[in-house]
Amino acid sequence: MKALVLSGGAGTRLRPITHTSAKQLVPVANKAVLFYGLESIAAAGVTDVGVIVGDTADEIREAVGDGASFGLDITYIPQEKPLGLAHAVLIARDYLGDEDFVMYLGDNFIVGGITHLVDTFRRTRPDAQILLTRVPDPRAFGVAELNGSGQVVGLEEKPEHPKSDLALVGVYLFTPVIHEAVRAISPSRRGELEITHAIQHLIDTGADVRSTLIKGYWKDTGNVVDMLEVNRTVLEGLERRIDGQVDGGSETIGRVVVEEGARVVNSRVVGPVVIGAGTEVRDSYVGPFTSIAENCRITDSELEFSIVLRDSSIHGVGRIENSLIGRHVEVTPAPVVPSAHRLVLGDHSKVQIHT
Repeated sequence: MKALVLSGGAGTRLRPITHTSAKQLVPVANKAVLFYGLESIAAAGVTDVGVIVGDTADEIREAVGDGASFGLDITYIPQEKPLGLAHAVLIARDYLGDEDFVMYLGDNFIVGGITHLVDTFRRTRPDAQILLTRVPDPRAFGVAELNGSGQVVGLEEKPEHPKSDLALVGVYLFTPVIHEAVRAISPSRRGELEITHAIQHLIDTGADVRSTLIKGYWKDTGNVVDMLEVNRTVLEGLERRIDGQVDGGSETIGRVVVEEGARVVNSRVVGPVVIGAGTEVRDSYVGPFTSIAENCRITDSELEFSIVLRDSSIHGVGRIENSLIGRHVEVTPAPVVPSAHRLVLGDHSKVQIHT
């Protein structure tokens, strides 16, 4: 059995962060979202992994390498444009051969991994196995319709009027019959080859398509709100570890990780919090559900329920919360006079200003 991991896509909902970084490499609890997926695949006993890459291919290759650090053998498969999930299967045909495979969206996060799902698929081997979860607004997802016996009878991609609240989670398992299905479909109104259409083709031709309802935690980390929520969930599982320096004027409470080379000086840190290697927190408060990456500087500030990426600094700005701060960012106080806002913002930014 092989795996196909999708790591292309533009990540428009995470702009401006993804103008300069792959969305799959944005970290939660100081580890790239993509890495959690690769670890889950390895834990399920799947070692041969094809990674679909697009415009951010070089960055993905640099971060993942040959896969040896994950216990995987990685093959990179270029995708010229993000033309749909079924298109990814289409271009991976030679790599996948006639083997069963699990397809995993690289920006998805599933607590507990996929080992049980893969084991069940190997044992029962339907033509396709999909994961479903109940969502409050299914219009943003692929949506499944089940009959009274719980069988999958229909799939729609981002329907205006969903027939259920069952959204497809970004993990799929297929036998080689899916290759005929992706060749049989046409692009959707979005101009993409939809995996929902390919699975619907399987259903229409009498294939065995089964579903599993996830009752645990799943998130598509495609926007800032979901990214912060996944960060919170991961941090809840932290175990306290102080490998860096915490001076006598500081207080660390609860599940706090201070990595080797980090320093906490005259500050209060209330977990769960992770502070990356080489980062200094001075004269500040860092509150729950905050991840600060390596080589950052936090001084004379308050920070809570936020993610700060590497090599950034926050100085003297009072309280920051519910925020995602990119790499090499400087956050400083604005001049008191004149009373004006001075901004340098990336494309598609969203800013809230108190007046």
